[in-house]
Amino acid sequence: RHMKNRIILVEDDAFLRQELKEILSCAGYEVLLITTFRETASTILSMEAELLLLDLGLPGQNGFEICRLVKQKKNLPTLILTSADRLKDELNALELGADDYLTKPCHTERLLARIKNLLHRYAGPQMLSGNGFMLDEQTYTICVNNQSKVLPEKEGQIMVALLQHMGETVPKEDLFLALWGTKEYIDENALQVTMTRLRHTLNELGLKDRKRCAALDIG
Repeated sequence: RHMKNRIILVEDDAFLRQELKEILSCAGYEVLLITTFRETASTILSMEAELLLLDLGLPGQNGFEICRLVKQKKNLPTLILTSADRLKDELNALELGADDYLTKPCHTERLLARIKNLLHRYAGPQMLSGNGFMLDEQTYTICVNNQSKVLPEKEGQIMVALLQHMGETVPKEDLFLALWGTKEYIDENALQVTMTRLRHTLNELGLKDRKRCAALDIG
């Protein structure tokens, strides 16, 4: 957990970018600036942040395309900024997954209120992001597309441990600790049974091809 929420700011107007950076910094946010606009979506996806503030009229990839590419891969709250007050643009941005939309120049207090609201909406439960799904680590509710399922406690504990180390191999000892509160040797059969059940649950949710986080070989 980070003390400051980090905001990625994508704005090609250097003067406005600096102004927005100062507004956000004064409000207590850590601001991550993007100042070169080649492969912008890839750059955003490589950064760790809690919110994306995205201008539509950018050189290279336009904001609509960036929004679409980012939202396909990451559940990142996205607030669109544009100088064009056109309903068509607003609807297009929202259809591509943007969460909110403001026309520039935007009032400082309105901008900060929208950001705060978006962060609050996404922070609700403590959600861990998986490969195409989300997991509420308090209730072990897994959400994929428009369906959700509450995992049994042991399966949920394994999922939390795996998602906290996304992309890494999780040692058996860490799973023992998550399940039984000890790293001492536990009957591995019990762990295997729980892993098998978890894989079955993921298959039922249509995550068979996306379950890298649970594709552990336990020796």
